[in-house]
Amino acid sequence: MSQVSNILVVGIGGQGVMTATEILAEAAIAMGHDAKKTEVAGMAQRGGVVSSHLRFGDKVLSPQISPGCADVLLGFEAAEGLRWQHMLRPQGIALMNTSRLVPPVVELGLYDYPADPIGEMRAAGTQVVAFDATSIALELGDIRLGNTVMLGAIADHLPFSAEVLLACVLKRFEKKGEIMVDRNRRAFTAGREAVAQAESLPA
Repeated sequence: MSQVSNILVVGIGGQGVMTATEILAEAAIAMGHDAKKTEVAGMAQRGGVVSSHLRFGDKVLSPQISPGCADVLLGFEAAEGLRWQHMLRPQGIALMNTSRLVPPVVELGLYDYPADPIGEMRAAGTQVVAFDATSIALELGDIRLGNTVMLGAIADHLPFSAEVLLACVLKRFEKKGEIMVDRNRRAFTAGREAVAQAESLPA
């Protein structure tokens, strides 16, 4: 990664895109980085498209990531990942949830949902690691754990240890009791393992 790390998190309202970015920023700050973030919600309603920019390093002047400069694209939803792939630098990586969550703009007929968003990204030359974070969360008993699964997925693609990020995740749930802490620890680990497994497969 460059001296300043650029992380773009995208998805649909209600998936926890902004919360995930906040936790990533907390981890970066814990490691002594200057960090700035910004969010854009395409629709105010739940289910609207959401993108969140995070930049951290020795000194960060602006929170906005320029097109072609993102080190990591963390896609909570497949079509949104495709829509934002132009933000990645040539050597950047997209970590993509394969689950389809159709936003209202599609249901209203304003846009067509792509038939194979992950395939289109790969055809365009983007390095994509794809996994089903939603199914993992459901297997663990709560779809809301998808947020933590995604944080686990990016954990080994950051310029600091996964343990730092995990500590920031678990701190969020300390007041909710040991059961919630344990569930989120397992979700984080499952996200890390899903990415490691996907990366080990032949291209």
